[in-house]
Amino acid sequence: MRFNRILLSIALVVVALVIQVSVLARLHLPGAVPDLLLLTVLGLAMVYGHVGGALVGFGAGLLADLAPPADHAAGRYALVLCVIGYFAGLIKPENGRLKSVTGPMAVVVAAAIGSTLLYAGVGALVGDTAARHVGLPGLLFSAALYDLLLAPFVVPAIMWLARRSDNDPLAETSPAAKAGDISSGWLSSGTGLRVGGQSGLGALKAKARTRSTRVGRIKGVKRL
Repeated sequence: MRFNRILLSIALVVVALVIQVSVLARLHLPGAVPDLLLLTVLGLAMVYGHVGGALVGFGAGLLADLAPPADHAAGRYALVLCVIGYFAGLIKPENGRLKSVTGPMAVVVAAAIGSTLLYAGVGALVGDTAARHVGLPGLLFSAALYDLLLAPFVVPAIMWLARRSDNDPLAETSPAAKAGDISSGWLSSGTGLRVGGQSGLGALKAKARTRSTRVGRIKGVKRL
């Protein structure tokens, strides 16, 4: 992950965890607690992809495992959010922009239910029987409901901040734009091939204009 992504992820995760522990957990809502940390991981994963989502999820979960008043084994929630962040990152489009809210909302519901089930399952493996004494169906319903109500205010803002922090003009180039660059001669300079019906001096002028525009667009951008 890039350095600016790491800084933004740390800042957002810390803020989300503080709000969740100091505000949301004290509301004493029936059922589950609204999981702001989960929504933060989902928003970052849908911009950074499955690898970035898994890394952010692991770090956020580990921080939640160590932060008071955590009363479970360290690494338990880190595993849950790592898995959730990986699968959420799989729906990331090529340009990082989602065309519909249906996909993200479905991801939020699936993540809320999946994280609760996975957390209870991991707890059963390590000998934590607390989930047996809690109504799991009501817990799943309340978790999905709270996260779904909170998601429209959190996930779009997280995704917008993640895209703004990248500062990468090449990431905004769509496949159609790339095809246009190729057809105009960006990758065919010096080959003498006919491109788009142009040849001779006209083709060379078109290639020069395209090349100067491209250089001006990416000047000063360091690709890592």
